[in-house]
Amino acid sequence: MKLYHFPQKHLLIVVPLTLIFSFIAGLYVDTSFLRPTILIATILMIFATMVGLRIQELTKLKNESKMIGVSFLINFIMIPLIAFFIGTIFFSNEPLMFAGLALVALLPTSGMTISWTGIQKGNVPGAVKLTVFGLIAGSLLTPWYLLAMVGQYVNINVMMTVHTILMVIFIPLVLGQITTKLLLKKYSKEHFQKKIKPNMAPLSIWGLLYVVFVSTSARAEMIVANLQLILTALIALILFYLLNYMIVTVIALKFFKRNDGIALVNGTVLRNLSIAVGLAATAFGGEAALLVTIAFMLQYQSITYYARIAGKRWFKEIRSNNVKPASVQVQN
Repeated sequence: MKLYHFPQKHLLIVVPLTLIFSFIAGLYVDTSFLRPTILIATILMIFATMVGLRIQELTKLKNESKMIGVSFLINFIMIPLIAFFIGTIFFSNEPLMFAGLALVALLPTSGMTISWTGIQKGNVPGAVKLTVFGLIAGSLLTPWYLLAMVGQYVNINVMMTVHTILMVIFIPLVLGQITTKLLLKKYSKEHFQKKIKPNMAPLSIWGLLYVVFVSTSARAEMIVANLQLILTALIALILFYLLNYMIVTVIALKFFKRNDGIALVNGTVLRNLSIAVGLAATAFGGEAALLVTIAFMLQYQSITYYARIAGKRWFKEIRSNNVKPASVQVQN
């Protein structure tokens, strides 16, 4: 179990090491025969994130309708426009990298949205709704957005993209809901939340690492011959996340209360990169998957620093002025 949980606990170390190992292995071993297994690994990876997802929360929109509406405008208008602008500057001659950036921009929210909202003591139920809504809306809109954003650079087969999304999102979603219901029949809700669901997350990380390894090693020679692409991708992604954090934070502070503002930032800036890397690898190949992998490392690191700074500056926790008596505090 320690080995199983190791990648999740040390993601900032494991992902770069996997990339390095992928490059080295790909230079000496032909791993292209593993490409057909990427789809299976992606389905397994997404399935692990779908177990325990409360899709019924999507129907309860009364208290968060404003936040969901604004998040839709940010996720499907503002962020794609930012990505398109950056893509035309950095990747006009690298269409597959452009496609990878587009996938990063078009698939909002992930498990990180919910977990980081909880860590920052924001509106967790609202974050759940943003996650489910963003997942479904992003799945339906992505093929058409890809056609509009990078169709002139990459030959986009819309029906094939729809088929891939059905395979890597909706099948795991259905299987995840079925698995959740079966587990809740056998175990209590408390046992499921404390014991079973936490043990599903590492499975998703292992799937991610496998997809990164296969998609990168299969094109290692091409990537090593174009190391400048990695530096360009890094600069483009830093600019992408920096602009998103700045703009969404301003919107959150101006139009929302603290808890909703935290959920809005996490529900828009954080992208569903687990699905994006699977789609990139299956639909476009190693270059696109490489860019999404770099985004994965940046996103994990950036939200860690953002949460610390925001908690001390603009999203300070509101504490009650009513202090409990000393005897009560000791008893608690």
